[in-house]
Amino acid sequence: MDAMDELKATIARLRAPDGCPWDQEQTHTSLVRCLIDEVSELIDTIDRGDLPHMREELGDVLIQVVFHAQLAAEEGAFTIEDVAREVNEKLVRRHPHVFGSGKLGTSEQVLVQWEQIKAQEKKNGPIASGVFKDLPARLPALMFAEAVWKQIEKKSLPVASVVDVAQVRALGAKLTEAELGKMLFEVAAAARSNGLDPEGALRLHATKVMRDVEAQIPRA
Repeated sequence: MDAMDELKATIARLRAPDGCPWDQEQTHTSLVRCLIDEVSELIDTIDRGDLPHMREELGDVLIQVVFHAQLAAEEGAFTIEDVAREVNEKLVRRHPHVFGSGKLGTSEQVLVQWEQIKAQEKKNGPIASGVFKDLPARLPALMFAEAVWKQIEKKSLPVASVVDVAQVRALGAKLTEAELGKMLFEVAAAARSNGLDPEGALRLHATKVMRDVEAQIPRA
């Protein structure tokens, strides 16, 4: 059994009926915070050029990938082999200059071709809809909330019954960066002290705002 098979077997064992109570309780949603934390720790080792600890943090990120694949396999959705196969096919498909007959000489040409292939794939795939379709698929909650509001302002979307606009403007007019930082820290600390997840709470509310706004827009 190779190292990847051993890791897959370990995760499956943790999820088994006689496994670990904590691991048994986890869902795709509950693991999001863990994934964010592990990726952040990996980025820190990269910033510091700390290769020994980078290996450790890459392992922690890999646990998250295998764990999500295990949950999906239990649901009959897909396996880690499906994940690896699909991403490998995508890499080959988006590098015809390596795996095909065409050749490119510069990284700039590679990026242009990559975007062209990616655009064609999206054209042939599911069509995104809605006024918020241009938002990045997954941002940290604070950036996500900011992006939702940016789209609301940019497109002059109706928010009167969804967001207290007067309160938003009043806060924006008097808050300094230092005061904002203090406020956000205190909210995060209060959430922690009360066993609440501020990241998840903000994401849920920003998503609700997004959906409520879309519900007010007449369909063509």
